[in-house]
Amino acid sequence: MPTTLQLERMSSNAGAVGHLPSGKTVFVEGGAPGDVAEIEITEEKSSFANAKVVQVVEAGPDRIAPACPYGAACGGCPWQHLAYEAQLAAKRSTVVEALVRTGGVPKEQAEELVAPVMGSKRQWGYRNKLELGCGRDAAGRLEVGLRAEGTHNLFTPQKCLLAHAPIQKAAKSLRGALRHLQGNDDLGIYRIGVRNSLRTKDTEIALWTPPSAFPRAAATAILRDALRNTSVVRVLAAPDGARKVKRVEQLNGKGCWGETLCDVDFLTSAPAFFQVNTAQAEKLVETVIDGLKLEEGELVADLYSGGGTFSVPLALEGAQVVAVESVGASVRDLRRNAERAGVWIDVLGGDAERELPTLGRLDALVVDPPRAGLAKGMAESIAAAHPHRMAYVSCNPQTLARDIARLREVGLQLQHVQPVDLFPQTYHVECVALLHQS
Repeated sequence: MPTTLQLERMSSNAGAVGHLPSGKTVFVEGGAPGDVAEIEITEEKSSFANAKVVQVVEAGPDRIAPACPYGAACGGCPWQHLAYEAQLAAKRSTVVEALVRTGGVPKEQAEELVAPVMGSKRQWGYRNKLELGCGRDAAGRLEVGLRAEGTHNLFTPQKCLLAHAPIQKAAKSLRGALRHLQGNDDLGIYRIGVRNSLRTKDTEIALWTPPSAFPRAAATAILRDALRNTSVVRVLAAPDGARKVKRVEQLNGKGCWGETLCDVDFLTSAPAFFQVNTAQAEKLVETVIDGLKLEEGELVADLYSGGGTFSVPLALEGAQVVAVESVGASVRDLRRNAERAGVWIDVLGGDAERELPTLGRLDALVVDPPRAGLAKGMAESIAAAHPHRMAYVSCNPQTLARDIARLREVGLQLQHVQPVDLFPQTYHVECVALLHQS
């Protein structure tokens, strides 16, 4: 039986927050602040419920017409029905709330510490990468598409409006090309990565398959016609979730993807990470450099350094940089990118948890960990390195807030948090937190 209620605000996830007549909190998919909506409960727990909008009775002031017609099937842009300024305000509130609830920061102080979110000039067409899944339809034909969030279901849109224009139709184009290539055979393709740069004009297609025979020449020819590319590679890895890469085969072109960020030319190999919103990633780098205020020759460690997004610009600013990265492909990319930029970086291939205690005393520290945040015990290792200043780059406000609380216990005080919107039309937000020794 549908329930009618007024929604109050956005949550830290996709839904809007309301309260049922009983007082229980409900998270409503497809809702917007101020909406009066009929909702249907989809899941009920002891302390909260999940629901979806059945009908908007009265639209809230922040509701707009969605731009993408595939939102319900795909789920990749769950906030597209919100005005962009409302998205930015909601993301800042998420960061403040995390600091208060998880980080133990007083509300008034959190409001002072968290700056307004740096918005993205491109609110659509900003993604330089699409991750496509592969499967079989009921007739046994190859399917290529986006996976709806929280499911294994594949959906092939006519185009993805979040992606750069040259790759918006990649799912449909590659499905047709690879169906022709495979015929009745199964080539084992289970994942496809497509990267494009608006600055260098590079486009790379990465086919993920288990080690097996593969028609390399035919694939190269067919993919050249399907999607104009500068590189086609085959990533050999078992599709078991571990994604342990055995090797990468260069089928055509450069064998890597080129992008320019902060006036630095980066080359990235297919298994390695690079931020999906280049222009906004520049704002992350600039915020880190401005916040650390490094002097010539100061020693800074960059943990979880990837291919050098922070390491290379820091070195170009005159810092002595030690970079730590555990992924082999990224280590190789970083060394290559440093050499191309003409800077020396001491690159250590290993886990940050193991390497940090060996680095000695630091002037400054940059950490950009995965969503899970810093491992337990890292706060103590950071304190032992005595960095005067620290920049913590985070894609998860909850783990950021948890780690800020841990760092506070060992003498590092939060000075400023700058949220940056790398993912318009979604609830995700990136942050740069600046800390200093107390």
